[in-house]
Amino acid sequence: MDDIFIAEKIKQNFSLVQFAAYKVGGPAEFFLEVKTKEDLVGACMWAKEKNKEIKILGGGSNILICDQGIKGLVLKIANSDTVVRGERLDCGAGANLNRAMYLAAGAELSGLEWSAGIPGATIGGAVRGNAGAFSMSMSDIVETVEAFNLSKNNFNIFSNKDCRFSYRQSYFSDKNDYLIWRVILKMRKGNKEKIEQEIERILFFRQSKQPRLPSAGSVFKNIDLEYLESVNKNLSEEAISSGAMKDGRVAAGWLVDLAGLKGKKIGGAKVSLEHANFIVNTGNATAEDIFKLINIIKNEIKIRFKVELKEEIQYIGF
Repeated sequence: MDDIFIAEKIKQNFSLVQFAAYKVGGPAEFFLEVKTKEDLVGACMWAKEKNKEIKILGGGSNILICDQGIKGLVLKIANSDTVVRGERLDCGAGANLNRAMYLAAGAELSGLEWSAGIPGATIGGAVRGNAGAFSMSMSDIVETVEAFNLSKNNFNIFSNKDCRFSYRQSYFSDKNDYLIWRVILKMRKGNKEKIEQEIERILFFRQSKQPRLPSAGSVFKNIDLEYLESVNKNLSEEAISSGAMKDGRVAAGWLVDLAGLKGKKIGGAKVSLEHANFIVNTGNATAEDIFKLINIIKNEIKIRFKVELKEEIQYIGF
């Protein structure tokens, strides 16, 4: 890779707001939209020579970008091609999750319906955070992952087992030296009409329950019931009786609502009235407003219920 060639592609002081679901955050010191392996390898070599840290940006969902921006080189993964191969989807990590779902539906393949209406998510980001809903997750359909080792500058293939999936986590969320490049999803053959009906059902549910103002989706991870029982048994029993527990986890939004924090505001950031596990940008929020509101919620829940909430969103530049 010609260093001069890759340097010409890299942009300086590049605004990231267009990619951020919250519509907040400062610029990237250096920025490159990566569509090919050659550009990825060249960008990593450039960053190493310039002693610049690399940060990865997918679709911009599930992240909060610092107001002061991001130092180093931000790589926007944009290999978005997705191909149906029998009962498999061969997806670039930059492929939009919803577009992949509709492509699968058109080919009468089932397994991604749960992702309908999730804003801005990419395949790579969904695998990294083991995204999921309605008792399904990426771990149920990932067959293999091709990932780039940022420190060794080579590509490796990971099986589903190698990915070490757990609730909203994977090997790649724990090991920041790997960048997901391609994913093979093993789908199930289904009835097109039933698949489309399920997509419509989930879209209707999300549109009726979730806010329309800019947000990054669920802020906090749902709470493991065993953990809740260990720190607040009475609360765990209340969660079960109220229907807030599903698949061994208690909805974080239920707890935030129980604490009376719906509608809580800091600057332009607000806890959604539609869904207490969403923070929305009412129009003039800053990343700092959102960050402060997240920490107020965590502190209040800790004081009132002895429960430590864990963020589902990722911080970049903080």
